Amino acid sequence: MDDGEILELFRARNTDAIAESQKKYGSRCHTLAQNLLGSAQDAEEAVNDALNAAWDAIPPASPRSLGAFLGKITRNLALKRLRDANAKKRGGGLLPAPLEELEACVPGGARVEEAVEARELSQAVNAFLDALPRDDRRIFLRRYWYFDQVKAIAARFGFSESKVKMILKRRRDQLAAQLKKEGYIV
Repeated sequence: MDDGEILELFRARNTDAIAESQKKYGSRCHTLAQNLLGSAQDAEEAVNDALNAAWDAIPPASPRSLGAFLGKITRNLALKRLRDANAKKRGGGLLPAPLEELEACVPGGARVEEAVEARELSQAVNAFLDALPRDDRRIFLRRYWYFDQVKAIAARFGFSESKVKMILKRRRDQLAAQLKKEGYIV
């Protein structure tokens, strides 16, 4: 079933929409959540929550890409679950390695002004990604959006792990320099 047909099921409030979404995008969303959470059970719960959130959002939402829409919901729910778990441990838990790697080149903090600047920062990062060569952009996204392990990225692209690590390091450094140039404090 294609995305248009599944979206029509959502709009008609037909519960088959959830089953069809699970069939088409469930494994992709599960992998994304498991990369973040490290637990198959937690990932399954995050995917179920994402499908329920999609049910609540469509309509009125009308996503252009159902896969991207479900992926974003899954990622956000998994990150929230991870933050909640780490908050309960009072810092005892660790951030996923990709987030730790990006910490050094992306501004962060809890100031209200930074929340206002988040949209501009997002635009700056998107412009940076758009300017990257295709493979470098895909490698960067596999690591920092999908939270894939370096070994998995190397296998996917047919590169050595050291080459992937070097590409990631250079692109993080390049991102930090670009953000500094645009006035962000990193």
